[in-house]
Amino acid sequence: MKKSLGIISVLLFLIFAIGSFFGYKYYKKFYGNNVEKEGYILIPHSANYNSILDSIAPYIKNKENFAEVAKSKNLQKFFNAGRYRIKSGTNNSDLVNMIKAGNQTENTFRIGDFFSVYQMIGKVVKKTELDSLKFATDLNKIATEKGFNNAEDLKKYFFIDTYNFFWTVTPRDFFKKFEAEYNSFWTAERKAKEQQLGLSRDQIYALASLVYKETGGKQDEMETVAGLYLNRYRKGMKLQSDPTVIYAVSKANNFQGEPLRRVFFKHLREPSPYNTYFSAGIPPGPICVVDKNSVDAVLNAQKSDYIYMCADPKRFGFHKFTASAAEHAVNAKEYQQWLNSKNIK
Repeated sequence: MKKSLGIISVLLFLIFAIGSFFGYKYYKKFYGNNVEKEGYILIPHSANYNSILDSIAPYIKNKENFAEVAKSKNLQKFFNAGRYRIKSGTNNSDLVNMIKAGNQTENTFRIGDFFSVYQMIGKVVKKTELDSLKFATDLNKIATEKGFNNAEDLKKYFFIDTYNFFWTVTPRDFFKKFEAEYNSFWTAERKAKEQQLGLSRDQIYALASLVYKETGGKQDEMETVAGLYLNRYRKGMKLQSDPTVIYAVSKANNFQGEPLRRVFFKHLREPSPYNTYFSAGIPPGPICVVDKNSVDAVLNAQKSDYIYMCADPKRFGFHKFTASAAEHAVNAKEYQQWLNSKNIK
């Protein structure tokens, strides 16, 4: 009897040991950390099971274990495109579930003071699944649906700022986010100021773009610069803004190459409705994507008698303002001498 109990005990121990061994292997395969290094993987809509394995392989310790778990969870049939973050300590089960559920990580997009919407698209698509042509084509379609010529006419909908989007964002969803922000920006109070100003929305954005470019995005002088341009406009003077010359020349070159670093007399003759030395009035649209502060600066423009301004070489990024042509001539000469001394051409 004692001998039988001993045998049974040994068998039970062996069964427990074998079960524990295989149980541990199962647990480790499904729930043990399998991440070798952190990073991000991109799974396009055209992906297949093998391409997913190839994408994740550099980040995991054991590709075979991951593949077994993935197959057991039918990853080959059910997965979502996206940009996925591989975090340290993550197990195979969670990695597979993340991809199956489409729990991707957003990416950061910085919308800057782009001259052209198409320039912006060129930067944006570097962080999306789509190429520039597809993105531009879809935004062009959205523009025509709104009665515009092309995507360039959508420029006023975009504000300079940092945004988060998924790698798989569609152009339509991308635009919807900005359109919603644009609509929320134009509150009843701002619309009332727009009416008092007596300018169209496009004129306001055009002036805001001049304000932004002239101030480099610094708020300190925005309302002063806006008031100066409004004074010129109401007096029937040409706005004579150097950034519009730079824009006109760049536009004539299809925004290829580096923009002008210095405006010379020959550039002032560039025949363009955007060149405010060549054409009178407010440009037909903004010369760049603007921020909210520059639009508010136009709506809250400072009242003054200023009609001249010149960059101040002693205070980089700031200007000297005056209502006197003679005083302005002195300021301009000083600035030209500074440019020459720095060999800026």
